[in-house]
Amino acid sequence: MAEGGALPALEWSRFESAIINGFRQLRDRYLHRVRGEGTLEDGSDSLEQGGSDSLRDMLPVDMQLYILTFLTPEDLCKLGMTNKYWHSFVQDRLLWKYFLLRDHPTWSSIDCHSLPDLDVLNSCLCESPNGKECNYMSIYLRSCPKTRRSMRSRNPIYGAVTSFLQSLVMQGEPRFAMFGPGLEQLDDSLVTRMMNSPDLRPVVSIVQRQIDGVGSGVTFQLKEDKFNILTLYSTTRSERDRARAEQNASVNKMFISEGMEHGELKPVYSLIPQVKEVCKVVDGFIYVANAESHKRHNRGEEVAQIQAMMDPLLGAQRRPMLVLSCVTNPEDKRIPCVYIAHELCLNNLNRQWMVQNTVASTLSGLSEGVAWILAEVGKKM
Repeated sequence: MAEGGALPALEWSRFESAIINGFRQLRDRYLHRVRGEGTLEDGSDSLEQGGSDSLRDMLPVDMQLYILTFLTPEDLCKLGMTNKYWHSFVQDRLLWKYFLLRDHPTWSSIDCHSLPDLDVLNSCLCESPNGKECNYMSIYLRSCPKTRRSMRSRNPIYGAVTSFLQSLVMQGEPRFAMFGPGLEQLDDSLVTRMMNSPDLRPVVSIVQRQIDGVGSGVTFQLKEDKFNILTLYSTTRSERDRARAEQNASVNKMFISEGMEHGELKPVYSLIPQVKEVCKVVDGFIYVANAESHKRHNRGEEVAQIQAMMDPLLGAQRRPMLVLSCVTNPEDKRIPCVYIAHELCLNNLNRQWMVQNTVASTLSGLSEGVAWILAEVGKKM
């Protein structure tokens, strides 16, 4: 072994030649078979005649798996369509668990249909969560944003029909209540950026319709769609500025504490009457979560406040919720959206939801989230 653990040039050359030769034989075998030229005159298989020259014979299974880790999951699926051997080989559980554990922190979104179990994410590479056998390939393809978008794009007619019916049925612009600590705790204001965005154009501001000074409404337009956002803050602007300057937590005026849940150390909240009226008239909710990993978060309190806003007595449960998982700047370290969904106990909500990574200073990810919730509201109306 050469210095630093690298292979000597001669050994590396032999290794590279073996890989290239094996893939050439694999290519030749299946290209010839597709063209009807894959068998010899006596009917025997040409690769079987080669015997030990095949890629499978020259490389151990663990080496083949190691090589496959350098492929993207999309390329791996394409490889699996070449023949029965690779179709079976690319479904290796360990390989797909490696992809899942490696890639999920970088996913830009997750929704109610694709959230993987926390036991799966927290288990070691060689462990099975709770001793259960999991289909990691299925989990990955169901959860990965790229494959989710690919599956939706296979039904473009459905999307066109939905948009057409939505234009016929919807009366006026949909309304969303936007709330959450990410509106106030970040170093850059998401709402201010939205008001000055060239892509998300504010059309009408309804600042006169304030709710005890803690809320206001704005009509935005994204492409051809107009929608209203009623922004609900925990306190008035002067109180928020004072709390930020003094680095103190301000008292949330939207919620009334009802103590702790019986038998459990979980807070219970109800809404002030004005916010209840807002919840009765909106078509969906936008929760702005603080996803910055270097800050402390009281997720238990956030869960209780989300449950108060989602009270079934205040409106239909089919109304969707978009969670904007926000950081201030693109370079800020964030909590992955998969963990945000688990920390906020979103799977306990009896409604459609999606968590979308968003950057307050650039509004990256915001248009994708807004497009999702507009589509969901269109399906329900």
